[in-house]
Amino acid sequence: MTEIIKEEVPLYEKTSIDEFYVDMTGMDRFFGSMKMASELRAKIMRESGLPISFGLSINKTVSKIATGEAKPNNELAILKGGEKPFLAPLSVRKIPGVGEKTYRALCDLGVKKISTIQDMPMDVMQKVFGKYGLSIWKKANGIDLTPVVPYRERKSISTERTFGKDTIDVHKLEGLLTAMAENLIFQLRRGNKLTACVTIKIRYADFQTYTLQRKIPYSASDHTILPIVNELFKKLYNRRLLVRLIGVRFSHLVEGGHQINLFEDPNTIKLYQAMDHIRERYGDRSIMRASGFDAKSISRWNPFNGEPPPLLANRRQ
Repeated sequence: MTEIIKEEVPLYEKTSIDEFYVDMTGMDRFFGSMKMASELRAKIMRESGLPISFGLSINKTVSKIATGEAKPNNELAILKGGEKPFLAPLSVRKIPGVGEKTYRALCDLGVKKISTIQDMPMDVMQKVFGKYGLSIWKKANGIDLTPVVPYRERKSISTERTFGKDTIDVHKLEGLLTAMAENLIFQLRRGNKLTACVTIKIRYADFQTYTLQRKIPYSASDHTILPIVNELFKKLYNRRLLVRLIGVRFSHLVEGGHQINLFEDPNTIKLYQAMDHIRERYGDRSIMRASGFDAKSISRWNPFNGEPPPLLANRRQ
């Protein structure tokens, strides 16, 4: 009789530039989850020289909160059954997904500690906050069945620029948006992707933020997308105030290449291919529209390989 042994390997899920989830289910049979996590942390610090923290528990929510409590450079394990006692004394702000607005609403109800939510009936939270209230109640009680997903198909790409000095220079804003959009369109073609939704974002000096989007036929062509970017910006920028941030986002991404229609000039497609070839060889900013020269800090970036987006180093939100 042959015994079939299921292979146990850790699963990794990237959630941001500097944060990962690791599912170590089954590792206790071989190394011990805490021992393996500690050795991994030590290796990262030894080879990178960077501090790192982690939280170990039975689910994502508790692990994320535990990681926050372990910072700036430590490790923390919450044993099974200890989730509620660990969470109870913490502020409700520690619950993932509870932002400023929800926090204020909870404070208005006299709810400041997670223990208060734990003592509340589940249906009360659901009645006040709807489905989101049910999610908060579960997280407060250490309940989270969300699996670690090692790969997700990217559904959007975006980039934004926060200015060191707020500006009202419309010519500069339009040129920068064009350059940002042009770069993202190139990333679409390089990743063999098409977009069906264009979104423009503006944040004014008073931190009021506005977005405007439009659905389009699936495309990765400059002559289709850039006019829409410019049109959306002109519609959105109507307060005539200093601008702190602008951004472009392409969403509803699918695999595919551009389809030439009956009335489209095939030379335009050849032009894109020639420009893309130059960019691949000499860098993203080696060829660009003259109006976008202000965007010189946009770097070579492929949004489909997990690298951080351009302009991120300049973000000051």
